[in-house]
Amino acid sequence: MLLGPTGVGKTELSLRVAEHLGCPIVSCDSRQVFREIPVGTAAPTAEEQARVKHYFIGTRSVKDDYSAGQYERDVMEMLDSLFASYDTILMTGGSMLYADAVCNGLDDLPNVPEAIRKQVKWNELRMTKEEWISWLQSEVKRLDPVYWEKVDRQNPARLAHCVELCLTTGKPYSSLLTKSAISNHPSPITRRPFRIVKTALERPREELYERINRRVEQMIADGLENEARNVYQWRNLPSLQTVGYREMFAYFDGEYSLERAIELIQQNSRHYAKRQMTWFRRDKEIKWLEANNAYETNISIIDSLLGIGGVQEED
Repeated sequence: MLLGPTGVGKTELSLRVAEHLGCPIVSCDSRQVFREIPVGTAAPTAEEQARVKHYFIGTRSVKDDYSAGQYERDVMEMLDSLFASYDTILMTGGSMLYADAVCNGLDDLPNVPEAIRKQVKWNELRMTKEEWISWLQSEVKRLDPVYWEKVDRQNPARLAHCVELCLTTGKPYSSLLTKSAISNHPSPITRRPFRIVKTALERPREELYERINRRVEQMIADGLENEARNVYQWRNLPSLQTVGYREMFAYFDGEYSLERAIELIQQNSRHYAKRQMTWFRRDKEIKWLEANNAYETNISIIDSLLGIGGVQEED
């Protein structure tokens, strides 16, 4: 696994590692799976996909329901097939729950009673969008401070899910995730029939933030506005409750200018990167790689972790 925050430079290193190992790449990105939004999700280009075979890039529509649980099932089925032809598969991305689903399996969470779902929904119906998100944020912060530190605070679907489960169980949502990376005891639910080697890419914070700012500017130049307009009709779907599209939709609605939308995309992307780093830092199995290293240096470290060409590196 090659993990890391948005904008850190995973794509090019993953291509070089996959070429070096002669293996395909399995994407671990909860938004690059949707075919209609490649610009705003920084999906690998056609040229990059021509260099190395990728899986789970543009394979779903934003109109489809897709979850970490479904991703886990799809990936496990795909890996059964891929391991028949390859000794090593490279998974890369930054979606924390998707990565954890493949490594550890997902927790068996209780069903939310319809009465509680309606109770939470009632607040949404009587509030403006801003009031709704603000209410969810205050509830998550109150009910589950641990999850509050990790969640995308502008994603109403995830915030509402946390509130619903807290109300259902009377416990913090994070306490139910006993087998996931959000908990203090990230032991796997399911033993996997393959060895997992985790690496992640990092950069100095200011350098990472500047890269994120420039990448958003490049997305605008590459047509993010038109892409967002093309999916505007589905703006309320869970697949589009994400950085880049929320801000563009608000701009289309006249809530603020395009310049302000771009500033907010940059700001919210930086905040998301910070939450990603916090999440990944909790996983002591991850070997951190410096993005400013020469590619050959990081590939050599990965080789040692895999036990290629010498003695396997100790944990």
